[in-house]
Amino acid sequence: MNSNRAPIPVFIPLFIGIIAISFSSIFVKWSGSPVSIQAMYRLVITFLIMLPFAGKYVPVIRSLKRSEVLLLILSGAMLALHFLLWMGSLKWTSVASSTIILALQPVFVMIGAYIWFKEKTSLAAIGGMAIAFLGVFLLIGSSGFSGSKGHLTGDIMSLLGTVAVAVHMLLGQLLLRRLPSFLYSWLVFAVAAAVLAVYNVGMEIPLTGYSAREWGIFALLAIVPTVFGHLLFNWLMKYATASTVSMSVLGEPVGASLLAFLLLNESMNSMQAVGGALVLVGLVLFLKVGRSKKQPVDVQPEALG
Repeated sequence: MNSNRAPIPVFIPLFIGIIAISFSSIFVKWSGSPVSIQAMYRLVITFLIMLPFAGKYVPVIRSLKRSEVLLLILSGAMLALHFLLWMGSLKWTSVASSTIILALQPVFVMIGAYIWFKEKTSLAAIGGMAIAFLGVFLLIGSSGFSGSKGHLTGDIMSLLGTVAVAVHMLLGQLLLRRLPSFLYSWLVFAVAAAVLAVYNVGMEIPLTGYSAREWGIFALLAIVPTVFGHLLFNWLMKYATASTVSMSVLGEPVGASLLAFLLLNESMNSMQAVGGALVLVGLVLFLKVGRSKKQPVDVQPEALG
């Protein structure tokens, strides 16, 4: 635990944050708008919420190097791709499958850190990674064996979206060596929103004309999983260890699956349940033993669901 003492017990904001991010997939399922529109307005609204606090970072923005600007653009593009694929996957597969696969994000970050930064990890962590991937293969296999091409497509989209967010976070490792976390997140949100806007225009997807209900869902996506989820986790980093906060990656699929059962009447078959359990067990092992003294990346929670 960090030396600073939280004004309230740590488990309270941690629990609130896990519930908040668990609602992300529910809101996506409730919306009838294209996922690219949902993602764009989620980021735009979040950007505007953060705007009043960004003024003090103007000198840092002006001092950005060209290479840093290019990395920010690439990182934002990867975040936009993540939202397109992961949120899109929810239109095809179940909340449980999509969020369990998304929880593999720390594993892909570790693989990327090994490839690009030569970061090493323990054999026990690699064993946990292998168990988690076995679970993913069972999840995807259960979709294929069930004869549901849509579920299989959704699972693969979620997997590719998880790879995209891992690349985004690895780029963040380079940028966070100089940029404050808040500024990095704010700028990346702006870039990702712009990329999604270009995508929507290019695909001739209307930017306006959505119902009040849809605008309400866009606002909920920005406020609930972002402000009361990911930004709350950022605040919690002042008072809890990174390992404690990172365990929230395991809370989202559990919370989202329970909410999907209660609100969407979604359930899992036996093969999906076994696969999901293996993913979570593997991730517990990976997160407990795989964190070296030198963290491979400063995990930015807003990059998750």
